Amino acid sequence: MTDTRRPGNHNAGIIDEFRRNDGRVGGYFEGAPMILVHHIGARTGTERVSPLVYLPDGDDMIVAATKGGAPAHPDWYHNLKANPRVTAEVGTETFRVEAVEVTGAERDSLWQRLVEQRPGFATYETKTSRVFPMFRLTRLP
Repeated sequence: MTDTRRPGNHNAGIIDEFRRNDGRVGGYFEGAPMILVHHIGARTGTERVSPLVYLPDGDDMIVAATKGGAPAHPDWYHNLKANPRVTAEVGTETFRVEAVEVTGAERDSLWQRLVEQRPGFATYETKTSRVFPMFRLTRLP
């Protein structure tokens, strides 16, 4: 079962807005391409849903594990590493994807593109010394 209403889930409002508005949200994320990633807990096996801004790259979607610049990776990072085949929602579509971590020069290039399109992401780098992992989400047949 998807757990979007657990206590302390500040993303529940964003998820509801996304679903009510065909994949669009307002506020800080207005105009940004958004995706809902359903991921399976690495330890719990519980399905969670995380709303994320993504960078379109051909037919793929690129997401960055910034956690707003926090010193630790977000939980969804660990969950995708443990269970990379997940479900995603973009607009009104729901489909399966495979998440593959992007590293090295490709990761750096994608990060630069993301920052160019969403300059607010650059401020996250000023809050931590960690390099933000990035994943390529590719639709599965």
